[in-house]
Amino acid sequence: MINDEIRDREVRVISETGEQLGIMPTKRALEIAEERQLDLVRIQGNAAPAVCKLMNYDKFRYEQSKRQRENRKNQRVITLKEVQLSATIEENDVQVKMKNALRFLADGNKVKVSIRFRGRQITHTEIGAQVMNDFYDRMKDKCVVERKPLVEGRHMIMILAPKENKEVK
Repeated sequence: MINDEIRDREVRVISETGEQLGIMPTKRALEIAEERQLDLVRIQGNAAPAVCKLMNYDKFRYEQSKRQRENRKNQRVITLKEVQLSATIEENDVQVKMKNALRFLADGNKVKVSIRFRGRQITHTEIGAQVMNDFYDRMKDKCVVERKPLVEGRHMIMILAPKENKEVK
């Protein structure tokens, strides 16, 4: 709430520099704000006398939106990319899948490695686990296992996350 929207009888006023001006009637606080060509902004409404501050409200809103834009710009969105293997995958196919997974990890994304068991392959999940472990062993210097290989229905799923390269400054 700003200026005439404040309906409290008395308010505690803080100047633009941060010093306390004391408790006074709202009308007097509005007069002071008008003299200094500032806005009276209620910053703490549930306090015993409401706390109001003298400030340039438009400038405050502009700086706040600027900070929010800057925070959004610095935000990093991590997505989950998927690489599908099979229990009977050949060496060249593993190389191609590994190259794609490394590219995803280099971009800072997590990688979901999955194997779909078809037909009677489900009875030999140990072969799928062997393929998954081999896939991870080839990439272990670039990633960490976030979720170990688990069988869910006809799928075996493992999630890999990029290793953090935090250098001590």
